[in-house]
Amino acid sequence: MASVYNHWLVALSLGVAILVSYTALRLAARVATSEGHGARIWLGVGALTMGIGIWTMHFVGMLAFSLPIPLAYNLPTTLASLAVAILTSGFALSITSGPRLTLPRLTVSALAMGTGIAAMHYMGMGAITIIPGIAYDLRLVALSVLIAICASFVALWLFFHLRDANNSFRQQLTRIGAALVMGLAIAGMHYTAMAASRFATGAYCRGGVTLQNSWLAAAIGMFALGLLAVTLVTAVYDAHLQSRARIQAERLAQANAELQHQATHDALTQLPNRVLFLDRLEREIAHGERDEHAFAVLVVDLDRFKVINDTLGHGVGDQLLTEIAQRLIGAVRTVDTVARTGGDEFLLLLTAIREAADAAIIAAKIVAALDKPVTIGGTEVHVSASVGIAGYPSDGTDPDVLVAHADEAMYFAKQQGRNGYQFFSAGMSVFSRERLDFERDLRQALGLKQFEVHYQPKIDVTTDRMNSVEALLRWRHPTRGLVGPLEFIPLAEESGLMFAIGEWVLREACRQARQWQTEGLPFIRIAVNISPSHFRQPRFLDMVRSALVDHDLEPQYLEIELTETTVMDHADGSVAILEELSRMGVLVSIDDFGTGYSSMSYLRRFPIDKLKIDRSFIKDLTTHADAASIVKAIISLAHSLQLKVVAEGVETAQQLDQLRELGCDQFQGYYRSAAVLPGEIAKFIAATGETGVPLDPSKFMETQSKLTAFKRR
Repeated sequence: MASVYNHWLVALSLGVAILVSYTALRLAARVATSEGHGARIWLGVGALTMGIGIWTMHFVGMLAFSLPIPLAYNLPTTLASLAVAILTSGFALSITSGPRLTLPRLTVSALAMGTGIAAMHYMGMGAITIIPGIAYDLRLVALSVLIAICASFVALWLFFHLRDANNSFRQQLTRIGAALVMGLAIAGMHYTAMAASRFATGAYCRGGVTLQNSWLAAAIGMFALGLLAVTLVTAVYDAHLQSRARIQAERLAQANAELQHQATHDALTQLPNRVLFLDRLEREIAHGERDEHAFAVLVVDLDRFKVINDTLGHGVGDQLLTEIAQRLIGAVRTVDTVARTGGDEFLLLLTAIREAADAAIIAAKIVAALDKPVTIGGTEVHVSASVGIAGYPSDGTDPDVLVAHADEAMYFAKQQGRNGYQFFSAGMSVFSRERLDFERDLRQALGLKQFEVHYQPKIDVTTDRMNSVEALLRWRHPTRGLVGPLEFIPLAEESGLMFAIGEWVLREACRQARQWQTEGLPFIRIAVNISPSHFRQPRFLDMVRSALVDHDLEPQYLEIELTETTVMDHADGSVAILEELSRMGVLVSIDDFGTGYSSMSYLRRFPIDKLKIDRSFIKDLTTHADAASIVKAIISLAHSLQLKVVAEGVETAQQLDQLRELGCDQFQGYYRSAAVLPGEIAKFIAATGETGVPLDPSKFMETQSKLTAFKRR
């Protein structure tokens, strides 16, 4: 019996096949990205929509087929074929929503799905109540089943690999191309199976439901297209909402990660901070207890970093810390931890140390790495480090104890001369507690008015008269007694107290000079030592002006003493500061001359008034010819530059006689007087017969630079 096809319905079935393929791709992605109850709902919706779509394509394709006789369908069998389509679709979506799709699993699933689609089709054909029954070309039947299995294999593979929620233009084109291929494959299977059908001449239909092919096919097709479209739009919109939710979740996760990073890492160097370091240390202790292996904790503290920070500024200090962090990372292994715990202190965790020598090797490597100069903004900065080492389990089995013991060893390394490393020993705990107590007392000393200024006379070599003194700081400790500056000044520098102490000394010296004037004493100039960190403070000049004005003191009564190293560091900046001091009328002297590295060209440029020969040369003046030669050269150089020369540390008459022969201008030292309390200065003047001696105005006003006189504000 001859058959014909309605080309419009064939086209409709092909359109349904392509749309159902594209919808299936989107549903596979939606099911795969859903979880829990939502995944089950989308699996059910997807199975229902996809099954109806596939069944509709086949049913419309069957309705597009017509014979010379009207066809009737068995309704239960037709609905059973729809159920098979839905179940097959659900099977396909469940298979491709899993985390993996191996080749054996894909092959078995394609066989099951292809068989299900073929069963749906031939059940639908079997629903036609025609007598005699439909005969089939077995070769074409086999081919149709093979096409169904191959199409299922390709479809499942595409479902799995195109389920990514990526909605890029390329991904969309890929899905559309895949839908076209799948739609054509499904249609090819259907029409191959239809071609396998053979209808006997004179056949007729009995019972069943007779359908009007064109209108029913169009109605079912439009319904299926509408259902697919609604499902597709819903899936796309839901995927869009899910994508937005995922983006928000990713942003939240990123923000949480950043907060976590900030909470556990140093903001400047990005190294782990103390919190993260202690967490890793606790884990390492747990591993050490289980595996019985040793490790070491190191505390690394930069030497005199406070001076660099105050002198060059916090910007340079931050760059230096960043460079130090990189050098520390380069000095250890990748399995070790380098952390910054604040300021200029770093903590290191060296894992799996076999013996103490291993930690010593790394500590020596760290000291050598940090001892190399750092160039920042064209300025060469020198820094060194003191390292303390505590080993597990010999020096402790608790995180805080290990860090505390390494810290004590580090302070002991500083006490031993800095720029080195020390292992912890039990005796260091006493030293550490004493140091902490000492630092605590030092911080309270200024507020408790425990500091005193003593004054050592400077004597004119020719006239044996005193017209200036050097202000020397002492600390009247409640239990230690009178503490000299060598014992507490380094600690004051390290702990950042030197600026406040230095300002107090300067103001106290100005107050005392004014008081001596009020008491009618002859002219006495007071020399005040200024530390490097103090000299580089931006408000140093304002502080000097304020001290002079507040105590109504003429600038010529004040002399600023600076070490040779202080003025030579950043010499150009030093020139500007010294010139401003000279404009005020304040005298400037270079202390400890001969021990630094003064450039003669800068020495000529500096507006200074005096050079003080270091006591180390005066000590050997009468016993070593080379010391005498150095002193003679310094005096000759100073006089050629119209500078006065002061010798410090004079202890014998022989030293003074030789200084007199060499033409030295002033001296100070135990030979004439140690530093005394302010009240003793009047007695000293009376004992030397200087009371009432008139002052030469030219000597009173002279400064080397002859710059503008000081103006009060």
